[in-house]
Amino acid sequence: MLSQPFRPHSLGADLHASESDFESILLSAEQIQSRIAQMGAQISRDYEGREPVFVSVLVGAFMFTADLLRHVTVPCSVDFMAISSYGKDSRSSGVVRVMKDLDESIESKHVVIIEDIIDTGLTLNYLLDNIRNRNVASVKVAALLDKPSRRLTDVHVDYIGFEVPDEFVIGYGLDFAQRYRNFPYVGVLRPEVYGGK
Repeated sequence: MLSQPFRPHSLGADLHASESDFESILLSAEQIQSRIAQMGAQISRDYEGREPVFVSVLVGAFMFTADLLRHVTVPCSVDFMAISSYGKDSRSSGVVRVMKDLDESIESKHVVIIEDIIDTGLTLNYLLDNIRNRNVASVKVAALLDKPSRRLTDVHVDYIGFEVPDEFVIGYGLDFAQRYRNFPYVGVLRPEVYGGK
């Protein structure tokens, strides 16, 4: 399993004008891009001679997916699923709804699920069962962020970008109530914004 420890950053000059909602920056844009390049190289080595299908989980993983695939050197394809377990809450409800299913069949294909963050593992566990039931050749998981302190079920993640603490993280595709996805770094949302404290 590949992982990198998080390294908090203080808020600095690289913060965009309206980011008073960020308490701190955990991962800079440079850290994220460097790690994604390493993950892409590892996946390319692991899938040499095969043609994986990357299943990107919308909406949070869209930025990670685009950047990761730029570093994948084997033939591949990409499809998208949209699932929801948060809504406007700051914690996963554990109740998963499929909002958009795959456009193409993945039967007999080697699948790599791309997730933005793994926390309780409940959503991922549901998704893995869903994918395996389609008679795939294999399935692995690539996640930008892992929050193991929140785990409620045992799930295996094959490629991990960074482990993060039990904080509400936003940026680089991750949101709260559909906001903050557009920032190139990952930061901690101030608790007063989401009613955490």
